Amino acid sequence: MCVTAVESRPAGVALTPSPGGHRPFGARIKAFVALTKPRIIELLLITTVPVMFLAAQGVPDLWLVVITTIGGYLSAGGANALNMYIDRDIDALMDRTSQRPLVTGMVSPRECLVFGISLAVISTVWFGLLVNWLSAALSLGALLFYVVVYTMLLKRRTAQNIVWGGIAGCMPVLIGWSSVTNSMSWAAVILFAVIFFWTPPHYWPLSMKVKDDYARVGVPMLPVVASNRVVARQIVLYSWVMVIVSLLLTPLGYTGWFYTAVALLTGGFWLWEAHGLQNRARAGVSGAKLKEMRLFHWSITYVSLLFVAVAVDPFLR
Repeated sequence: MCVTAVESRPAGVALTPSPGGHRPFGARIKAFVALTKPRIIELLLITTVPVMFLAAQGVPDLWLVVITTIGGYLSAGGANALNMYIDRDIDALMDRTSQRPLVTGMVSPRECLVFGISLAVISTVWFGLLVNWLSAALSLGALLFYVVVYTMLLKRRTAQNIVWGGIAGCMPVLIGWSSVTNSMSWAAVILFAVIFFWTPPHYWPLSMKVKDDYARVGVPMLPVVASNRVVARQIVLYSWVMVIVSLLLTPLGYTGWFYTAVALLTGGFWLWEAHGLQNRARAGVSGAKLKEMRLFHWSITYVSLLFVAVAVDPFLR
């Protein structure tokens, strides 16, 4: 993620702007970009654009792809900025978030709040006027779900936070489909479900790696409140459901042999990694030898390859 370059400091110690309030313009621009969490948005767009190809059964209108992508970035960026505004207290205490713009002082809380709300309004109007109002409603719904339901209600209260909060990350699939058809389809619902079951086993390995961070601030991510064995078992369960759901597109007639082959190969490797993690957890392995980040990194590759197959498949049928 793009972050502002600042001097090294202990986690939990906010860095205030230099004397006289001088904050370099270039660093400020980078800080506002960092508020949108660009790396996370990359994943959201990976699940949006390929679905547009599937919905069009070929190449969609390229201008529509551009404006949908821009609208999706603005909406997700607004949600991420508001998330940072709400979580600025715990971000200052966690190692992995200690360089975020609000913590370093490069952006003030008021600026972040105005920035996030502005992006939310602009993205909704953008979708409504340039795409369609169904996509605008889905975009706004995803933003509100992430900010209100996940960040404000679930994140600090339940170990199921990432399970239900992950619904917001599933919405780009529906937005991609609706932007082309101005309607919904079972294909979009199935891909929504794939991302829903993908999110927990994607994020829990990372949470296992940084669980001390979450424990320090009282956020009950599953690895904080449960043993590695329990977390690994949950990862395996969600992984199996995810792979099975991903294969439903073909018997329902939405995809052909190419997507099926990719889904089987990538899903099979995912299950290999998930069961490997479970076996190591059962054996009592911990620390670096647990190798939980192998599954986290593969999860990003998996979703990228699967959705590329979604886009390519219509041309091979």
